[in-house]
Amino acid sequence: MTPKLAPIAMLVASNVFMAAPLWGAVIVSWCIAFFEYWLAVPANHIGSDAYSAAELKTIQEVITLLVFAGFSVLHLREPLGWNHAVGFALIAAGAFFIFSGGR
Repeated sequence: MTPKLAPIAMLVASNVFMAAPLWGAVIVSWCIAFFEYWLAVPANHIGSDAYSAAELKTIQEVITLLVFAGFSVLHLREPLGWNHAVGFALIAAGAFFIFSGGR
């Protein structure tokens, strides 16, 4: 499928999916989220022995940001600009302050 046609076809499929009965949308969305939760829930449970809730959430957000930034650069071929660097630096500063307090 061409790059011009693929987004249109995917958006049509997305809208058709959204018009499906609610029970179908719920089941499909939970099937998609299952594997994320299958990893995240035990990670947070295990991590709660070593980290506070704020520290675990900070770790999750930093990992999400790194994965998304890598995906954007490597797969979408979108360059990161100075504004991204400043934003990432501010998030890193926030992470520093979360972890410097200790338990």
